[in-house]
Amino acid sequence: MAEVEIVTRCPECNSPHLVRDYERAEVICEDCGLVLDEQLIDEGPEWRAFDSEQREARERAGPPSSIMSHDKGLSTQIGWRNKDAYGRTIPHRSRAQIYRLRKWQHRIRTSRSGERSLAQGLTEINTMASKMGLPRHVRETAAVLYRKASTKNLVRGRSIDEVVAATLYAACRQCGVPRTLDEIANKSAVERKSIGRTYRTLTRALGLKLLPQSPRDYIPRFCNKLGLDMEVQRKALDILDAVEREELASGVAPSGVAAATIYIAAMLNGRPCTQKDVAEVAGVTEVTIRNRYKAISEALGYEVHR
Repeated sequence: MAEVEIVTRCPECNSPHLVRDYERAEVICEDCGLVLDEQLIDEGPEWRAFDSEQREARERAGPPSSIMSHDKGLSTQIGWRNKDAYGRTIPHRSRAQIYRLRKWQHRIRTSRSGERSLAQGLTEINTMASKMGLPRHVRETAAVLYRKASTKNLVRGRSIDEVVAATLYAACRQCGVPRTLDEIANKSAVERKSIGRTYRTLTRALGLKLLPQSPRDYIPRFCNKLGLDMEVQRKALDILDAVEREELASGVAPSGVAAATIYIAAMLNGRPCTQKDVAEVAGVTEVTIRNRYKAISEALGYEVHR
């Protein structure tokens, strides 16, 4: 079995101050800001008890209530282990009866069509968020938005996958964990245009007030995926400051601006990367990067040689 290497120091500045940011699901160096790892697994809250009174107060039977379950985890469930409460195996003559009880109990939990749709949608949110490595608070925010959409009958007439993708995109923006529409579409069976259309419908119907995304949110993650060091990232942020002062990022996609600034910074720092590699990471086309970096270079006077 291969050994897992545990990183205790930053490979860029050799600092031991590493922070596990569960809001963005990343490991970050406090001193230089390098993103060492992403898509962390949220292990959930730790239950501590320092004396017998606290232990008794925090004891519970079964798991806590969860917004990710359509009934919030408060209903009972007949297990599939074919064992009774004492751990003894259920005899064969009784297993058919237990099977029928289990089947009807499962049907009763989702007896109405709205409950079945809600249960299916929340399950799909959890599955899709797991594929994207999104932290728990993003999943719970998406679950709350999906419940509100279901209450307002916004799911009716649309596919569940379409609404799930739109709520996840809205939850990422609301929680400050930026993901592009292309990244959402790549993990879903729905086209990018349909996700964007449903997202706009949700924001209007639910009254969501989300701030515009900034290219600054994408630069650390894109640099980390491209294997670029902190010098390139700092240079990209400096270029972005100049871009924002000159208002060159107005009316264009933030992921495209972030990709163009990273491309320019990499070329200026002698760490060239191809437009194709940057485009694949950012989820934009090479033409977009070419147009953005030419406009930025001409406006700010950068000489970038391909």
